[in-house]
Amino acid sequence: MTFDEEPIRVVKRSLDDMSIQDLKERIETLKSEIAACEQTIVKKEATRKAAEAAFFKS
Repeated sequence: MTFDEEPIRVVKRSLDDMSIQDLKERIETLKSEIAACEQTIVKKEATRKAAEAAFFKS
């Protein structure tokens, strides 16, 4: 995590207590977080592959 990233804070909240609009907004937020995680995974895999190529040449 870099200094410009905020830590993810999970707030336990009963879904039953949320309005439909709140639930839709939560879904969009979670989708955005998932997309960010997937992009980070792609970057880290590329970095790992580059390191393996550089250090484990056959």
